[in-house]
Amino acid sequence: MNRIVSLFLMLVLLTGAGAQGNADLFKKGRLMVSEEGRYLKFANGEPFFWLGETGWLLPERLDRSEASYYLGQCSRRGYNVVQVQTIDGIPAYNAYGQSSMPNGFDFSKINQKGVYGYWDHMDYIIKTAERNGIYIAMVCVWGSPVNAGLMNADQARSYGKFLAERYKNSPNIIWVIGGDIRGDMKTDVWEALAHSIRKIDPDHLMTFHPRGRTTSATWFNGEEWMDFNMFQSGHRRYGQRKGDGDYPIEENTEEDNWRFVERSQAMTPLKPVIDAEPIYEDIPHGLHEEHEARWTDNDVRRYAYWSVFAGSFGHTYGHNSIMQFYKPGVGGSFFPGKYWYDCLEDPGFNQMQHLKQLMLKFPFFERVPDQSIVAGVNGERYDRVVATCGKDYLLAYNYSGRPMQLDLSKISGADKECWWFVPATGALEYIGEFAGNKVHAFQADVPYMLGHDRVLIAVEKGKDYLKATDTMIVAGSN
Repeated sequence: MNRIVSLFLMLVLLTGAGAQGNADLFKKGRLMVSEEGRYLKFANGEPFFWLGETGWLLPERLDRSEASYYLGQCSRRGYNVVQVQTIDGIPAYNAYGQSSMPNGFDFSKINQKGVYGYWDHMDYIIKTAERNGIYIAMVCVWGSPVNAGLMNADQARSYGKFLAERYKNSPNIIWVIGGDIRGDMKTDVWEALAHSIRKIDPDHLMTFHPRGRTTSATWFNGEEWMDFNMFQSGHRRYGQRKGDGDYPIEENTEEDNWRFVERSQAMTPLKPVIDAEPIYEDIPHGLHEEHEARWTDNDVRRYAYWSVFAGSFGHTYGHNSIMQFYKPGVGGSFFPGKYWYDCLEDPGFNQMQHLKQLMLKFPFFERVPDQSIVAGVNGERYDRVVATCGKDYLLAYNYSGRPMQLDLSKISGADKECWWFVPATGALEYIGEFAGNKVHAFQADVPYMLGHDRVLIAVEKGKDYLKATDTMIVAGSN
């Protein structure tokens, strides 16, 4: 994208083209865990489906106009959470050259008259996100500098006190302890940080972002400050495990992120869970080899639907260039191919909104994962069908297009109405009515294993979650 065109688009957004009134989201009250322990809701009782975007280096790499443009574009695509590294180093520096810690861990003089400091810029990002109806999931400090010994428990308490006092009244904060690190590394630092924030700010939700192929439930599920669990399914394909860790899933199942959901929800007490860092669009398999195949929009959809149908309360998307805001004059890790603002048009970034829209069509809090819906022998790896249901509806995600058998007796009603849903476009195709108390075979008219994933939807006849008359699939869709 030409730099002048880019700046023009930013100015258009700043005049109000992108806000869309999404700040009304926060009039629903604060976020909390719902009564059944699986989901999040607003204080007014409405469900909250977390659709996250991975904007890790937003506070460090984007200036005001760029940050406003990015957050506006996220809002337009349905994202309601952006995950950021509040500081990725100790200290961190932003696009204006300002340090996050000009006086070390003494924050008493952090506000300097006439200086647009690091935390002034963070304030701007948080307020801009609020206007766009977006929560900022603040990873307080990335794990690597803590692991290197640059923050001890006492310093973590000082830092946590500063953060909590500064942002406790912002409605769009979600606290994230950790940052790509195991919970059994520097545990005293993470506990000190969590408790210092929670003491001052008991109202915002809190979680822990773990190392790749691990879940926070392993270490912190019983902690009172842990409101919900995160796992990082990671960036490796099947067979790239390399024997380099004690992971909670079986060998050679790297891409089966649904396994992390099952492991996390097997813990007591039951807490909501989310895949906060799956594979990124346009990043090499395994991250570190430039000429490896790259993950595509087909892959990011598979991770999203597998995780949500297995029981996650939402999902976080990521893109190689966007997460690090790769742009002219700024280097990039993991071999980015395009500048971040051009990647806002990439298919995966734009397809995630269909998942949120789908899940909010049905009674939210009664939904549970239920693999007994899949009759006979389920497939493995890409052929696995993952199913979920409420009292009178069920959804089954089929990535590969293989034939599947579904037991429609698992939901109420003598007869069921059925649809195919297209994750890539959000389109629906009405199939017809089926006798509801037996197993039926389903196969979409799509080629096998070519990215034509589908969701089979069955609803008790007479329920109006979907309408057969206005949901026909558009010709030529994926």
